[in-house]
Amino acid sequence: PMSLSLKSNLNVAVLGSGGREHALCWKLKQSPLLGKLYCIPGNAGIAQVAECVSSIAASDVPKVVDFCTANKIDFVVVGPEDPLTKGVVDALEKVGILAFGPTAAGAQLEGSKAFMKDILHKYNVPTATYIRTKSADEAKEYIRKTGAPIVVKASGLCAGKGVSVCQTVEEALAAIDDMMVKKVFADSGDEVVVEEFLDGEEASYFALCDGKTAIPVAGAQDHKCVGDGDTGPNTGGMGAYSPAPVLTPEIEEMIMKQVMIPTVEGMAKEGCPFKGVLFAGLMIKNGKIKTLEHNVRFGDPECQAVMLRLKSDLLKVLIMAAEGRFSELPPLEWDPRTSLVVVMAAEGYPGTYAKDTPIRGLDAAAAQPDAVVFHAGTRRGDDG
Repeated sequence: PMSLSLKSNLNVAVLGSGGREHALCWKLKQSPLLGKLYCIPGNAGIAQVAECVSSIAASDVPKVVDFCTANKIDFVVVGPEDPLTKGVVDALEKVGILAFGPTAAGAQLEGSKAFMKDILHKYNVPTATYIRTKSADEAKEYIRKTGAPIVVKASGLCAGKGVSVCQTVEEALAAIDDMMVKKVFADSGDEVVVEEFLDGEEASYFALCDGKTAIPVAGAQDHKCVGDGDTGPNTGGMGAYSPAPVLTPEIEEMIMKQVMIPTVEGMAKEGCPFKGVLFAGLMIKNGKIKTLEHNVRFGDPECQAVMLRLKSDLLKVLIMAAEGRFSELPPLEWDPRTSLVVVMAAEGYPGTYAKDTPIRGLDAAAAQPDAVVFHAGTRRGDDG
């Protein structure tokens, strides 16, 4: 069949409402193939580049499908993980709408840490030694045998909260009690992964996958502590930069050969070909890499740093990924300059913080050369 990338005036919908989706919409808007751009549900910043459908939640799969059918959407780009694990790509495929992102089966790489660890192990992707178990006693036995420091993870989705790095055996045993006995993460902690603690320098790497192979996107590094100088509690990310100096060309080649391509080829052999973004969390020490985790969507805020540097037509690239046509795609083009994201958060974040505080100076910031303001969780006040 003819590729969508050879048509024009395409109706495109992006799912999500964060800074990541704003960056994706901002970049998609520049595509010569684009007709109309929608974002479900979007935010106040995204409203400047796309029509926001604020009445539908990104994870409400039936409503998303109905909207896309009614509005003759040609292509859907899924931002967050929740709709992916709920099977939004499968549901859209059923009604003949092409979507970028993995099926529910592919999204298990993020939705189940146990599934991910087994895939890495089976296809010889370097990672920490581990056990997966549904038995608190077995987990505790492994902890006593292995010693500390050790890492305890709830297998299911916990919005990034289900990982405990334990410095003592007692702390690790308490983490097992919290997850498996007290059920602090509900059924996400029915099964746990207990694994060796890795140290080194952490980095993230994006690859785009078309079900058969993977192509490198770009490296980025984020910083998670809320305070200056890496102090204070962990957040979802206070900023990011791309490229990341720790990712030398040699390391990038190792990541593609040892992590990304074996994962995608492994998933194809398992009968659930992976299309979408593979976002690997890696630990690098003495020129060796180990895989901490796979996510199945663009990381945020790293995505914002990467989109600023991409010169190729994002819409065309994502369509070719969804169609399994990377063999026909020329190499991606990048701006050699460094991009830097600074996150401005409400005072008190990541704890409880005042909601609905005004953000001023947006127009002045946007007028700066080479500066772009991306929004996450913003809305226009009644006074504009």
